[in-house]
Amino acid sequence: MSSDFTGIALRIGATLFFTIMVLFIKFVTDDIPTGQIVFYRSAFALIPLVLFLYWTKDFPSGLKTKRPLGHVARCLMGCMAMFASFASLKYLPIAHATVIGYIAPILAVILARLILKEEVTGARWLGIFFGFAGMLVLILPKISGVAADRDYFIGASLGVLMAVLTSGAKIQIRSLAKTENAGAIAFYFALTCAVAGLATLPFGWVTPNAEQLFWLIGCGFAGGFAHIMMTLSYQYSEVSKLATFEYLSLVFAVLSDLIFFAIIPDVNFYLSSVLIIMATLIVAFSDRLGKFRATKQKVI
Repeated sequence: MSSDFTGIALRIGATLFFTIMVLFIKFVTDDIPTGQIVFYRSAFALIPLVLFLYWTKDFPSGLKTKRPLGHVARCLMGCMAMFASFASLKYLPIAHATVIGYIAPILAVILARLILKEEVTGARWLGIFFGFAGMLVLILPKISGVAADRDYFIGASLGVLMAVLTSGAKIQIRSLAKTENAGAIAFYFALTCAVAGLATLPFGWVTPNAEQLFWLIGCGFAGGFAHIMMTLSYQYSEVSKLATFEYLSLVFAVLSDLIFFAIIPDVNFYLSSVLIIMATLIVAFSDRLGKFRATKQKVI
């Protein structure tokens, strides 16, 4: 078995487990407060994560950090993004929440320009245009006109907020990754979210029944396993080779909506998906193409 095949299999597995996590959360969003869901998702994700870090000999030595304030900024943005994401699932189909989430890397390009002063190429601006066009195609028909859907507007707003916060967290992760252990970044994020979720206890948690408890604990383990598999996949294959397999999450999301909630996507959904996936692919591969050309010119 080639290393690329192993990497691809792990990346597909990570995508599947992330979808399972979202599905389990969707099952309980109507009955369990968002803060309580965030706590279970994060606290139980720590179990496989710590075991994985121990196996890779990164626990506890790998948790040392030279940039505690950087972790604080990343954790705060990521934690708020998690709250917004889980809250949006109360109002949106899984597939729609997934598509809106795809604009996060597009927004990261804009933030990188504003914060890190990175150069934004013409191809990247084209990707940004396609991304926002796709978002409008998906959202506008639902929130305008006489048939405006108030719940969808709330869910879409939370989804866009999640994407904005996620893009900020991605920028911070990019900065942290230069000096910090990947395990430390993941550990402190999960720990922060667990504490933040627990802090909502005074605002009214509910006592879950056996089925709800299964979904809550299951979403935590699924999230933890997904993160581990994604991390391992990058050890076996290049990021560029794995990037396109992330879009299988849309296939899994559509199937989840169809099988468990009898939701069939409309034409606008498919058009939006094409535009946003085109946008993310342009953003993801424009830099690599530029680097390839630069390398080729040096060789010549």
